[in-house]
Amino acid sequence: MSSLRNAIPRRAHKERAQPEARKKFGLLEKHKDYVVRAKAFHRKEETIRKLKEKASFKNPDEFYFKMINSRTVDGIHKPKPEANKYTEEELMLLKTKDMGYILQGIQSEKKKIERLSSMLHELDNKRPNKHVYFAEDREEAKEIQSRIEQKSNSLGFDNIPSRIRRKTASSYRELEERKQRVQKLEKLYADMALQKELKKPGRKRKLREDEIENQTSQPVYKWRAQRKR
Repeated sequence: MSSLRNAIPRRAHKERAQPEARKKFGLLEKHKDYVVRAKAFHRKEETIRKLKEKASFKNPDEFYFKMINSRTVDGIHKPKPEANKYTEEELMLLKTKDMGYILQGIQSEKKKIERLSSMLHELDNKRPNKHVYFAEDREEAKEIQSRIEQKSNSLGFDNIPSRIRRKTASSYRELEERKQRVQKLEKLYADMALQKELKKPGRKRKLREDEIENQTSQPVYKWRAQRKR
């Protein structure tokens, strides 16, 4: 019976559209639209109920230090800035650890650059042909020479498969990127080393351009000589 019931043609019931007189109010809300709107409304209503419940059970004598160590900016609680959280010795130790991490990164990048350069150098440099040919006369020597030239031309860069050429070009790009990264890390390491030295005790002053013998883009400082006991 179920198969016969499905064989009978049925009318496709369509949802009612917005009447012509109410077109100015937009599309007519369907039942699925109402379900989404109702769920969102009840979710917000439940959130408000929980917040009211928490507020009703709150202890009026409750206190914690965040109440006085933070302030409200545009309705958002922000803690007070902690300028003197670390001592000078702790800051020096943190900077030393950062410098060690950067130095380790520089050494690792240099090893990768050396390994990549040696691999590309072997690809670029062709091995010299040390094979000795013997000819009976000049004509045979010219013929051997022409064969050697044809063979060398056939093994040129244009005849290398495109897959290998793409890999070689990608390796050259990687080499340049790693060199640039090493330069940036070395500059950062030099700046951090300079800031670490400036934190040390002792009178110092920045040299003027006419006082510097070897011109450099980095600032140069001179410490006052101290007598050592």
